[in-house]
Amino acid sequence: MSTTGTPSTRRRTAPPWLATAFRLPNGLYDRGLGRLLGHRFLRLTHTGRRTGRSRHVVLEVVEHDPVTGAVTVVSGFGRSADWFRNVTAGGPVAVDLGRGPRLADHQVLPLEEAVAVLRRYEGRNRLAGPLVRRALGALVGWRYTGSDADRRRLAAELPMVRLTPAASRP
Repeated sequence: MSTTGTPSTRRRTAPPWLATAFRLPNGLYDRGLGRLLGHRFLRLTHTGRRTGRSRHVVLEVVEHDPVTGAVTVVSGFGRSADWFRNVTAGGPVAVDLGRGPRLADHQVLPLEEAVAVLRRYEGRNRLAGPLVRRALGALVGWRYTGSDADRRRLAAELPMVRLTPAASRP
C-alpha cells in the first residue's frame, strides 16, 4: 500500500493486484449473487460528486442491527476514499445486502461510538483476531495491536459510517 500527499491529506492507494481483488465481489452483485456474501458484506451504490455517475463499492459490514436493518462499515482508505467523499457530499445512497439495492441514510459515527463498534467487532471475531489486526494495520500503515489506545487511533484514521434503510427513519 502506498501513500501520496502530505500527512494530513495523505491518500492511500492499493497495489494493482489488491485493487483488482477489492473489485471482484462487484461481479457477484452484477450477476444477482450478492446474497452469497451474506450480511458480512454489502454493495454501496453512491453518486460521484464530480461526474454525477452511479458508482459501486463492496464493503465489509462491521456491525448489523437486524431490528432496524442498519449496517456499519469502515472506510478502509480513510476520509480520502472516493466512496466516503461521495457519500458525505450528499446525494442518494443505496445499500444491497444481496436482495437488491435499498435507499439508505448515512451517518458518520462520532469517535467514541466508532471505538465502541470496533471493540464489538473485534469481540465477535476473536478467533480471527491476529488476521484482523494485521489487515487493519496494513490499512493504516502502522502495527495495530488491538489496545484501547490503538483502537482509538484507528477509529480516528478510518471513519465509520452507519447506513440505515430510508424506510425505517423515525
